[in-house]
Amino acid sequence: MRRIIIPKPLFATQALRKSTLPASDIKKVGVIGLGLMGHGIVQSVASSKADYAVVGLENNSDALIGGKKSVEDSIDRLYSKLVSKQKITESEAESEKRKILGKISFTDEKSALYDCDLIVEAITENPKVKLPLYEDLGRNTKETCILASNTSSLKIEDMAEASGVPSRVIGLHFFNPVQVMRLVEVVKTKSTEEKIFERAKSFVLSLDKHPVSCLDTPGFIVNRLLVPSLAQAMMMFDRKEATIADIDKSMELGAGHPMGPLALADYVGLDTCLFILKGWVEEYPKEPAFVVPKCLEEMVESGRLGRKSGRGFYEWKGDKKIGPSIV
Repeated sequence: MRRIIIPKPLFATQALRKSTLPASDIKKVGVIGLGLMGHGIVQSVASSKADYAVVGLENNSDALIGGKKSVEDSIDRLYSKLVSKQKITESEAESEKRKILGKISFTDEKSALYDCDLIVEAITENPKVKLPLYEDLGRNTKETCILASNTSSLKIEDMAEASGVPSRVIGLHFFNPVQVMRLVEVVKTKSTEEKIFERAKSFVLSLDKHPVSCLDTPGFIVNRLLVPSLAQAMMMFDRKEATIADIDKSMELGAGHPMGPLALADYVGLDTCLFILKGWVEEYPKEPAFVVPKCLEEMVESGRLGRKSGRGFYEWKGDKKIGPSIV
């Protein structure tokens, strides 16, 4: 089969790039949760030309120290690389790092976020933890504050209802690593005010990222298309129709994918894939695209989580894929 190359919609990209002015009514941005996604969001917002003040929140001192270190280490790596490539001098790098870090404050006090213009929540994917947080934010933040969730799989509508102010709740789904990936899914519910939705897209543009609009559908755009396709590859392996290596190589060479579906599942985290699929199956039992492959459940149960544990469909050494794992 010939590889089909789909041209980029240049007119849409150019139209978006014209709107790179900062979201002028947003001055202070809060980020709740400084883990893998949260610390990247903090860095991206603080590094933008829009000159936002950023508040990073964690709920205990150990997590706060770890999150602060993640931000500082990530910024150090970025500027060390620029210096090594002779893009900037060491003194320029130090000046830029001080400037970025000077925009960020770190806290374990939730009240420090109540005067923010926009808050991005990036905590654990657990409704029992998220919903009480939105209830608190809805009660205590100012009336113009946008409340945004970085969830990749939960319903924005549930958080909107919990907040008591559903008109100003949206999804802002960044992709990992946030510092590098330009795509952000901007998700609206049936209650989201149009002005809030447009302000959120302007904010994303001010970070030099590309917003795409989506309704509150399971997985939004990317995961709704991606995760079921990963599950289908796993089910093909379950049925012994092809090997791990051949499944992945077929999609690399036949469909032009940079990484095969089973390697990608390893990279994302098999526990993450299982969490998403189980949640969807429970919430939407009649949707045939949502299934949980047997091999996925067995691997996660045995502690084989993919890249993060060193073994999944493949053996891994850090970020390097060694070869197919023996199942």
